[in-house]
Amino acid sequence: MTRDMNDDRDRQQWHELAQQLRVDSVRSSSLAGSGHPTSSLSAAELMSVLISKYLRYDVAAPHAANNDHLIFSKGHASPLYYAILLAIGAIGEEEFATYRRLGSRLQGHPTPVLPSVDVATGSLGQGLPIGVGVAMAAKSLDKLPYRVWVLCGDSEMAEGSIWEAAAQASYDKLDNLIAIIDVNRLGQTGPTRYGWDLDVYSSRFEAFGWNSIEIDGHDVDAVDKAYAKAVATTGKPTVIVAKTVKGKGVSAVENKNGAHGKPVPDEAAAIAELGGLRNIRLKPQLPEGKPTPHAFKAQGPLALPKYEKGTQVATRKAYGDALLALGKADPKIVVLDGEVGNSTYTETFGKEIPERFFQMYIAEQQLLSAAVGMQVRGWKPFAATFAAFLTRAYDFARMAAVSRANISLCGSHAGVSIGEDGPSQMGLEDLASMRAIFGSTVVYPCDANQTAKLLAKLADTPGVTYMRTTRQATPVMYAADEDFELGGSRALRSSTADALTIVAAGITVSEAIAAAETLASAGIAARVIDLYSIKPLDVATLRAAAKETGRVLTVEDHWPEGGLGEAVFSALAEAGLGVKGELLAVRHMPDSATPEQELAEAGIDSVAIVAAAKRLLAA
Repeated sequence: MTRDMNDDRDRQQWHELAQQLRVDSVRSSSLAGSGHPTSSLSAAELMSVLISKYLRYDVAAPHAANNDHLIFSKGHASPLYYAILLAIGAIGEEEFATYRRLGSRLQGHPTPVLPSVDVATGSLGQGLPIGVGVAMAAKSLDKLPYRVWVLCGDSEMAEGSIWEAAAQASYDKLDNLIAIIDVNRLGQTGPTRYGWDLDVYSSRFEAFGWNSIEIDGHDVDAVDKAYAKAVATTGKPTVIVAKTVKGKGVSAVENKNGAHGKPVPDEAAAIAELGGLRNIRLKPQLPEGKPTPHAFKAQGPLALPKYEKGTQVATRKAYGDALLALGKADPKIVVLDGEVGNSTYTETFGKEIPERFFQMYIAEQQLLSAAVGMQVRGWKPFAATFAAFLTRAYDFARMAAVSRANISLCGSHAGVSIGEDGPSQMGLEDLASMRAIFGSTVVYPCDANQTAKLLAKLADTPGVTYMRTTRQATPVMYAADEDFELGGSRALRSSTADALTIVAAGITVSEAIAAAETLASAGIAARVIDLYSIKPLDVATLRAAAKETGRVLTVEDHWPEGGLGEAVFSALAEAGLGVKGELLAVRHMPDSATPEQELAEAGIDSVAIVAAAKRLLAA
């Protein structure tokens, strides 16, 4: 058979498979009565050539270490993704018909309930930066030749996270990353910002250092040649900018505004226009080499740092020390920094274990995305920055939970206690935001030994975990051999004569102890609880304290909404306990001042706690 005949055969097969992907996209969304078929129809040729010739993926072993990764950044095109899974035999016809139904794995946007799905997508602008993380893992951690293919929509090119990803991918020379932009011109409400001006997208990616290829996304020969160039490119990532037509092949919706997010108006007519049902089944080519990733070596058993009681050590310093100890003992731990490593103390890890340390610079969305991408490959990412700056990437933490991702975050420099830097640097909403994430674990240690022990627990805790650390040194009040359970607390002062309970965490624990001592000198016994685990909460201890003392006072370096106090009083209310209580928190916009002045101005220092306790007792 001549080369031309082979080319003709491939061209016809790609066309037929593309039409099948279109038909199946129409079928699934019509069966569900919802979905995004038009966004799926535009990318059919792009995917048909990819899965037929270039994607290296073992369907029978979806988690094989050397598999390529296909990420749908435009997750709303899930009908197309599920049509691909049907075509390669990853799902069957019976399951395919359950799209968007209760209990189905085929959700409205892809999630990892399917073994072929790495991460949840649907919040636009996330697939590409996560793909950067997976590609970084391939190059620097797994040291395997798998590629990462990311299908993007043109609408999400407006997201800043896309350009954070573009910068990082170029900087790291990720030639194993191929972004495919489906430029179909129409968004949800009308034309996209640049329509079919492919040069705009190309020139921007080229300015970031990418190899850019412009094509007609419905010309299978052009798609084939573009992929061939992409896989042959070395030293830089590639973006394929493909001009396509939204709703391609179905005249009722083709290139028409207002059809986004709706089934086609006439399923039977659409399928007939596309040439009818097909039953093409294929297996992608198998990945190269053995599925054996690189493994780093442990440097010995875990030896957490120990600090002497009575000394002063910042919990952020203890975080860095403990992180290094964990990294030496567990070779799967990787650390990502947002260019604040000398403040969060992640630089301690970076100096001694540079091969597992990644500098993401001032790009917090890419910081979290890279962490999510690396955990796809089984690594244990710890990502740290200022608590205030994590708010920039909150959607990425939220979506990490949807992805069933295992990542550990640290927010340093929390609260007014950071002092002179002022309110722009003060994380005052982090406890509320991180508590709200599904399945999250949130801890706020008050001393160095507690920090080290809790961090070791977080290393093996599934889901999104968060540790809040403090800028200035705090007293070491726990012995180095004391253990701390997630969901626990410590009663630092307790007696049968206690007239009230003071609940604190982090920086306010020492203030609460000082206040209790002042109250004791006035003949008032106060119980002090260090509630270091904000989520899960030690509900049993809190309820017992409320019953025994009748009054509860909480104090926190955080806004009153959603923090420690609300967690405590919600737990008591759910238990049906009626107690007299007061919630001390930051209730005014801080200025620049010393840490001591800031705590006093916010009304959360020992003097304020004493005054609040007396008010509560007099009530």
